Amino acid sequence: MVADQKAKSDISFAGTFASSAFAACFAEICTIPLDTAKVRLQLQKKAAAGDGVALPKYRGLLGTVGTIAREEGLTALWKGIVPGLHRQCLFGGLRIGLYEPVRNLYVGSDHVGDVPLSKKILAGLTTGALAITIANPTDLVKVRLQSEGKLPPGVPRRYSGALNAYSTIARQEGVGALWTGLGPNVARNAIINAAELASYDQVKQTILKIPGFTDNVVTHILAGLGAGFFAVCIGSPVDVVKSRMMGDSTYKSTLDCFVKTLKNDGPLAFYKGFIPNFGRLGSWNVIMFLTLEQGMAFSNKRRTDPLMAPRESTHHHSVADADHTPRKEEVLRVFHCSIDVQFKSSSWGGLPCGRRSRSDCSRG
Repeated sequence: MVADQKAKSDISFAGTFASSAFAACFAEICTIPLDTAKVRLQLQKKAAAGDGVALPKYRGLLGTVGTIAREEGLTALWKGIVPGLHRQCLFGGLRIGLYEPVRNLYVGSDHVGDVPLSKKILAGLTTGALAITIANPTDLVKVRLQSEGKLPPGVPRRYSGALNAYSTIARQEGVGALWTGLGPNVARNAIINAAELASYDQVKQTILKIPGFTDNVVTHILAGLGAGFFAVCIGSPVDVVKSRMMGDSTYKSTLDCFVKTLKNDGPLAFYKGFIPNFGRLGSWNVIMFLTLEQGMAFSNKRRTDPLMAPRESTHHHSVADADHTPRKEEVLRVFHCSIDVQFKSSSWGGLPCGRRSRSDCSRG
């Protein structure tokens, strides 16, 4: 994606957007069970001081996945997949599709050599903020669907599905409510996007300078893991605040959520779900970047390989080619005369064209 930017930068924005959206959606489908576990852990609040016996419902990544599957069924792990795919089509396509154009804009057209890390970070912050501003409603609906656990008998769910959630929120809370948590969401996604793209860019660039490493699957996996780790370390606090604001409407603002979380649950609450978050983001980045690299490589090969490129129509010939195109009658005459050797020993001694010998072929 980065080190071979000269080859891949020729791919159109539409092609990059489509490849990015597909890669992001594929990664989302594979890793959303871990994301659902992460959201449940982040929304789980500390037990009251007087309730020393109560144990948290969800404990650890695998424990949370097991609890959800046991109590609500396996399909509950894919709660929010529809708005999740909506989100990745918009957010994933825009943040990655715009990254190289914005990065190149910041460094200037006359820049030569490696792009400075600061410009990569700035480009990641810009595209992440812009993309999530557009995709925030999809993120809100995804978190709300994921946050619903097992309900008591007779208690209906708030939303029957993704589309119902969009319309219900807009109708009951106003259209502006679809952008609830936009502040922490912009902060979270701008930071995580910068951490993911800039670190992937930088790690891959560094790996390719090591003798023996090439732009292959191993490099993409290592760079993807590095991108996921840096993204979680940097973005976990804002990710917790974002999830709590979207899952619980009692918070008045980003600052209110931050202060109450710090006061009630302590500073470690901002890294709640760190392991599942890294498990999810690490695997997500590996799958996404691996798929993206292969998709863009295929698109570039399809564009440059003459065997895969679209073939021009043979129904249109230039004037220059007209004189070199043999007429149908001439082709048939040459074909017929070229096989007369097969008929020399025949009793009738003629050629299929009706002439007696090759010498006759020179006469009209």
